[in-house]
Amino acid sequence: MTKVLTDARSIRIKGRSFLAVMLSPDLPIDDWLTRLDDLAARSAGFFLGRPVVLDLTDLQIDRPQLKELIAELAKRNVSIMGIEGARPSILGSGMPPALKGGRSVSDIEVPAKETADPPVKAAAAETRAATQSIVIREPVRSGQSVIFPEGDVTIIGSVASGAEVIAGGSVHIYGALRGRAMAGSIGNASAQIFCRKLEAELVAIDGIYKMAEDMAPNLRGQAVQLWLEDDAIMAEKLI
Repeated sequence: MTKVLTDARSIRIKGRSFLAVMLSPDLPIDDWLTRLDDLAARSAGFFLGRPVVLDLTDLQIDRPQLKELIAELAKRNVSIMGIEGARPSILGSGMPPALKGGRSVSDIEVPAKETADPPVKAAAAETRAATQSIVIREPVRSGQSVIFPEGDVTIIGSVASGAEVIAGGSVHIYGALRGRAMAGSIGNASAQIFCRKLEAELVAIDGIYKMAEDMAPNLRGQAVQLWLEDDAIMAEKLI
């Protein structure tokens, strides 16, 4: 017998893209967790409110080890939304879903905390499809994020402590960099970071990061160019 649906109301289903943080553990896991703890301790709130994907490509672990890893991450308030690159045999009930086919998106997300300071508006960004870059013509304030995985980001102003700029390409800051700058966010080892005044909490290129205390003291407060070389962040003063 066919049942006819007579309720005129419908269920609305929409698609939405988010920029997720990709964590790629390596063995031994305990050592990797120690490095993760170090990052979290020196950059408070780094994972807070972020969707996180666990990349297990080429990582030889079994199901009990994966469950233990997910539990350890949960203790650190890192919630895994999905797992990529895992063998189907190690996934199971109660685990995050398997993901594949991740891709970059063209959205610009600029969330802000509830403060008296006005948020950076998407309208302030000029998107240039040909060059795949955006220009933000105002400072990025504490608690705000500028995320553009499609290419370069240029900030005409400063990036405050507690703020962040994430670019798929290079990051150019025509002011002081006091917050976080992450270039090559979706896998681009040739990306670079340029700033007029280096006072950063954290810089990262293609997933390799460096904290403020790890940077050479003579670079602090200077105009600096940063790039990646042999899996290490290099820096020099700009003339």
